[in-house]
Amino acid sequence: MATSDKTTTSFSAVPVRTFDRPRNTAGHLARVTEYFGTNVFDLKAMAKRLASQDVETLSRVMKFGGKIDASLAERIASAVKEWAIEKGATHYCHWFQPQTGTTAEKHDAFLWFDKQGNPIERFTGSELLQSEPDASSFPSGGLRATFEARGYTGWDPSSPMFIMESENGRTVYIPSVFISYHGEALDFKTPLLRSNEAFSREATKTLQLLGEKDIVAVTTTVGAEQEFFLVDSEKARLRPDLRLSGRSVLGRKPPKGQELEDHYFGHIPSRVQAFFNEFEVESYKLGIPVKTRHNEVAPGQFEIAPIFEGSNIASDHNQLVMKLLKSTAAKHGFMALLHEKPFAGVNGSGKHVNWSMSDSTGRNLLDPGHTPHENIVFLTFLCATLQGISDNADVLRASIATSGNDHRLGANEAPPAIISAFLGNTLDKILNALESGTTKNVPAERALIDLGVSQLQHVAKDNTDRNRTSPFAFTGNKFEFRAVGSSAPVNYPTAILNAAVTDGLSKLNAKLEARAKGGVVAPESILDVLKEIIVATKAIRFEGNGYSQEWRDEAARRGLSNFPNTPAALQVYADEKKTRFLRETKTLSAEDLQARLSIQQERYVKQRLIEVTCAIEMVQSSVLPASMRYLGELVSLSKDAQTLSITSPAQKMATDVGTLSNRVQTALTTLMTTYEKVTAGDALEHENVAKTAVAIAAQLLPKVEDMREAVDELEALVPTGKWPFPKYQDMLFGIE
Repeated sequence: MATSDKTTTSFSAVPVRTFDRPRNTAGHLARVTEYFGTNVFDLKAMAKRLASQDVETLSRVMKFGGKIDASLAERIASAVKEWAIEKGATHYCHWFQPQTGTTAEKHDAFLWFDKQGNPIERFTGSELLQSEPDASSFPSGGLRATFEARGYTGWDPSSPMFIMESENGRTVYIPSVFISYHGEALDFKTPLLRSNEAFSREATKTLQLLGEKDIVAVTTTVGAEQEFFLVDSEKARLRPDLRLSGRSVLGRKPPKGQELEDHYFGHIPSRVQAFFNEFEVESYKLGIPVKTRHNEVAPGQFEIAPIFEGSNIASDHNQLVMKLLKSTAAKHGFMALLHEKPFAGVNGSGKHVNWSMSDSTGRNLLDPGHTPHENIVFLTFLCATLQGISDNADVLRASIATSGNDHRLGANEAPPAIISAFLGNTLDKILNALESGTTKNVPAERALIDLGVSQLQHVAKDNTDRNRTSPFAFTGNKFEFRAVGSSAPVNYPTAILNAAVTDGLSKLNAKLEARAKGGVVAPESILDVLKEIIVATKAIRFEGNGYSQEWRDEAARRGLSNFPNTPAALQVYADEKKTRFLRETKTLSAEDLQARLSIQQERYVKQRLIEVTCAIEMVQSSVLPASMRYLGELVSLSKDAQTLSITSPAQKMATDVGTLSNRVQTALTTLMTTYEKVTAGDALEHENVAKTAVAIAAQLLPKVEDMREAVDELEALVPTGKWPFPKYQDMLFGIE
């Protein structure tokens, strides 16, 4: 590792782990390009160990799909084994993504024995292609019985293998799908791969109808911005709620939060800089193209953002990013919090999934062009995207529904739970012009901002401003799916979005094919189709403030859904009409949908009950005893003051202490009342998980919030040294 031997001490008295980039063979600090991807078995690494024909075949499979035969698998396995052993790896694992929101792995050693009983290193093609982990403890939603333990992982060759290294060893990771004995998808990767295939077929057909016969594939691309909090691990260790649920279920807003707006894009503290340095080095070695890092709005909150990649690799990389954030933070004395709302009263964290599409020539299909044809291509795919979002908005909302995200959506800091799309003033005018038929040739204009200073050049203005209140904001050459939660895997909402746009393309293609002559559609006919789509999707286009009550009222008039919480949003999976597009694109089968509904409802219930149980235990084992002890001290002090011989000061002191004592006693009484309501458990007496989830959201959580308010009132009254947990200001400030 490149950690220096030097340590310094931060303001919070925690040793700072300094970290430099790796050094090259000349002893100089290496450039990023010298170690980027060094732990990835990519095409460059393959070219050194495989025949050019094998590399070409694998490259084609990675880009366009296809099968790898047994003989090629043997050669690849042999090559990756030698590469990995040279880098110090002793084990391999099929790395998969079950429906737990995290990743899973089972390590196997390269160790084997030959016929003479001599130890050898072995890794075969069959071992590369498939493994068999125990599937009995992973969520299946009823797709398999508990006693049916068999599950399979299968290598996904479209995502390169890589080596995860630590101070304690190195292991080859094989990105894999996870399926049941009967072939049902038990993971999040499989639906994404299915959606990508369906999308490519439909988008390629669209381009061919537009006259581009040389296009053979279209891929979706993703750049997932990741927000997170860093808190001192010593303080976090004293908070059971942070350790067990990832968020503070109790806690009073500090006197200073983000009101002064002095944290956003501010100076990165030295200790955090060291963390970022190590995180980025480890990311680069894994080929993760981290580009941006900065302070976010809330104190203690940060963000990293990568360069765009194909959606499957980007999803794998985001899983690794979340893993690296946590492991690297621990090395630097931090706890990384990925929960959407770890602290009440300050901004939460999201994961803005920037989504676009690229054809086999590398062209971004959501990038406005310079010719009429290029602009028709752009507008066609823009309108198809709007069609997909409009027709499948409810399922898109369900795809980002989690207990953590319920704290953000519609809370005036994140896009609301109403699905809408923002295009910006220029594009809005263009679509309105197409709708009214006032133009036949629609250029994607670029306005100029006149800075008003003669010494400065004009700055090109994007076709859109950024609207942070919109769930789907078009930002020049991509859509920003802003409503995804910070702890959520990228692959699932991306799969649903891919399928939704595929559905939009399919409907568009049907209209184009009806107007095609010789397999190609004339520009005038294309614009007629686009006009129909513009009219049909107008309800979801909104250019204003998505946080406002006016928008909620307007959305209701337009007939747009507004699901207030996860149990309500998830019910859409039971609607066969609304989920038809998932079955038609083969992204999810009817059985998959029912299983995922059950899994997500159960997950919601379990996560909420963990939070509620944490709150109850913290109140009964810590808050109540500490508050009662303090009340006893106040009562004793009041009595002592009354016995003092100096009459006037004693009387005032007794009065002041008595007033404080009464306030503490009142707050304690309120807390006991709310505590008893929370622990009554009436909301959980239901026969199935769906009703339990609804009851928790509607009945139990409001009681828990009342209890929290009572605790927060006591936190303001009990002296800091007597309060049993670190307070918000202790955790959010002082990590410089």
